[in-house]
Amino acid sequence: MDSSSVLSDEDYDVISNPGLESSIAPGGGAGHALPKEIPPTDAARVVLSTVSLAPADIQTYVRNAVEGSTAGASARYPSAERSVRVYVDGAFDVLDAGHMLRLRQAKLSFASTHLVVGVFADEPDGSRRAPRYPHVERCEALRHVRWVDEIVPDAPRVLDDAFLREKRIDYVALEEGSSVDPEFEKERLRGYDVLKTLGRVIPMRRTVRLLCQAAPALTSRSATPCVTTSQAEREDEEHADVTHGINRLALDGQW
Repeated sequence: MDSSSVLSDEDYDVISNPGLESSIAPGGGAGHALPKEIPPTDAARVVLSTVSLAPADIQTYVRNAVEGSTAGASARYPSAERSVRVYVDGAFDVLDAGHMLRLRQAKLSFASTHLVVGVFADEPDGSRRAPRYPHVERCEALRHVRWVDEIVPDAPRVLDDAFLREKRIDYVALEEGSSVDPEFEKERLRGYDVLKTLGRVIPMRRTVRLLCQAAPALTSRSATPCVTTSQAEREDEEHADVTHGINRLALDGQW
């Protein structure tokens, strides 16, 4: 992926080019064992595309990406002797199942993983609305997520090798199919591109809400017509914008 890819006028797929390598081990050491998972419901298995991924499935997927990397001979899937530090970042505003399954995949990418989560500040980044919940609450909510081991509350929007060295991050986990508007995110995308060339990125499969493929037992003639993930997200954005506008009017004494 060359640097010109970040200048496209269209949405940019953050991880369509898996130039992946590794510098650490996937873990499996004592002290990092997770408590037993509660199995997902039958409804969740039908509706959420990644909910049934077993740890072995996730690790095989990451291993194949790492070993298929263009980073050279150093691109080896880490051994299971020690824990790997994996980093995920985002605003994490209004946590939902997609967020949780993303964190789960990052945590289970190796046999033993120390998951570090960076949380963006309250200021809007120019391409999105301001978060609905303040920064302190978003950090606190993540502190209670079972997959999270460490929080970076002052997460930078642009990642570089210096930040990874400072936080001792081995890999950055990016969700496949994630896209942002390069009009506002060119520098952030360039940062990801550099980390890919260094072999410091691993992929996570995106959670798709399979609403139109729900089992008959989960639907009825009176149920809301099924919508695609993109439609649902668009409607949520429109609802949020309307709600934000009403709240703003109320604060200004116009409502």
